[in-house]
Amino acid sequence: MLLLRKVLVRSWTGLRWHHCLTAEVTNEPVLEFKRDSPEREALIKALRDVKGKTEDIPCVVGGEAVWTGDVRYQVSPFNHSHRVAKFCYADKDLLNKAMNAALAARKEWDLKPIQDRAQIFLKAADLLSGPRRAEVLAKTMVGQGKTIIQAEIDAAAELIDFFRFNAKHALDLGREQLISIPISTNKMVYRGLEGFVAAISPFNFTAIGGNLAGAPALMGNVVLWKPSDTAILSSYVVYKVFLEAGLPPNVVQFVPADGPVFGDTVTNSEHLCGINFTGSVPTFKRLWKQVSENLDRYRTFPRLAGECGGKNFHFIHSSADVGSAVNGTLRSAFEYGGQKCSACSRLYVPDSLWPQMKEKLLEEHKKMKVGNPIEDFECFLSAVIDEKSFARIKNWIKHAESSPSLSILAGGKCDNRVGYFIEPCIVETKDPKADIMTEEIFGPVLTVYVYPGKKYKEVLQLIDTTSPYGLTGAVFAQDRDVIDEATRVLRNAAGNFYVNDKSTGAVVGQQPFGGSRASGTNDKPGGPHYILRWTSPQVIKETHVPVSDWKYPYMHR
Repeated sequence: MLLLRKVLVRSWTGLRWHHCLTAEVTNEPVLEFKRDSPEREALIKALRDVKGKTEDIPCVVGGEAVWTGDVRYQVSPFNHSHRVAKFCYADKDLLNKAMNAALAARKEWDLKPIQDRAQIFLKAADLLSGPRRAEVLAKTMVGQGKTIIQAEIDAAAELIDFFRFNAKHALDLGREQLISIPISTNKMVYRGLEGFVAAISPFNFTAIGGNLAGAPALMGNVVLWKPSDTAILSSYVVYKVFLEAGLPPNVVQFVPADGPVFGDTVTNSEHLCGINFTGSVPTFKRLWKQVSENLDRYRTFPRLAGECGGKNFHFIHSSADVGSAVNGTLRSAFEYGGQKCSACSRLYVPDSLWPQMKEKLLEEHKKMKVGNPIEDFECFLSAVIDEKSFARIKNWIKHAESSPSLSILAGGKCDNRVGYFIEPCIVETKDPKADIMTEEIFGPVLTVYVYPGKKYKEVLQLIDTTSPYGLTGAVFAQDRDVIDEATRVLRNAAGNFYVNDKSTGAVVGQQPFGGSRASGTNDKPGGPHYILRWTSPQVIKETHVPVSDWKYPYMHR
């Protein structure tokens, strides 16, 4: 049992809350799912339960299931004949009803002690760690096309960590109180924001959806959660876990919706107090513009938190360990089909190492298996998420085939007859400023630029100025001076910077995640400061000695 939770439970039997506030949490272990292991057997059973089935998933507003006439389906990426979920879009009227239901619950929820709110999320973490683990993994795999390990590090470990560490950080705020003096005491109260928060989550991480809705709720806010159409199945599991853990029904409204309809409706409400967003740059810019245009109608200035992707780099120096650089790059670029905000998509290699690295990259590339992740556990990656993504990535590969400055070194085959399958593609460019090096693809395409080894300093400057993004990046080098210089030059090029490690795999509590520039507002989910975005602190001063005179001492004769 989690140490923090142990102390919480014991505190209700008489121990002081101070002991709870100083308790520590640890990261959820990532299970290995080895043959004949209990977790593997449980997952296989859960996968059997979802195979070929379509789950009905309503909107949930005011604690009640609601169906509208705008019915949609989520299909499995690797078998698009399988409709994994039937759901519906909330229209403007239903969204307004959801706002009213949330606002009606806001005051009581905000006044609930943080210890009680934290306990709900700690219980949710325990449910995901235990009885709900196999279910959320299976539905993430079948609905979002993840392999076992990619589902495990996302829908289990990371989501559990978000809930536990957020709870710890929230409780820690109570311990860090203000200075008081003998005649008066001062206290900081962390209120929820006044209004409702709109949480808009992406398809690629089940954990992100749970955190975008869960972190504001933990801090006393009420939330309208719009999950991605292509992650409805797993998002609904998380929503049901919230309720099972004791979250009051009206605190989070579950409202799948058309993006523009949702955005227009929430930004037009005077009660909007925050947007918690992960998705594309154009969508976040649109929301930001809508908020700015409607500023005069809001009761408060809305908080905007956004994570918008990246064009992430691996810089290889001539002193690098080639094997480590190759393996880290292949994992970063092609795990989950490159559909991670942090995935490496541009690789810079010195000419002295390129023959060796090229040989190793192509050799290992041949071993990568693309397929159905629920039937073949040896697959390294599966299909991309949907037809739209498939078409976009395919166009980039066609561009690489026809461009005189680009050449495809390996992969790139596309087949959407059964699922949206794209073979990992390695491209070499002669132009380091080509579009394929600057624009986000969000797919299994890695572009390599081979640079003159002696000009690595110029290449560091090139990396910093090539892309509008600033999310993740990695430097592979054994020369300490080079590492230090790269860290200085690339200071603003990445919010998460890695030395001799791949650019993906941030862990809650260890590497809080986020970037700036076009990558977003860099609020660092997974860290201690993230929850502060979702509070409106109030300072209370109480004086214990009557004020005996309005005059100051210097005024007396």
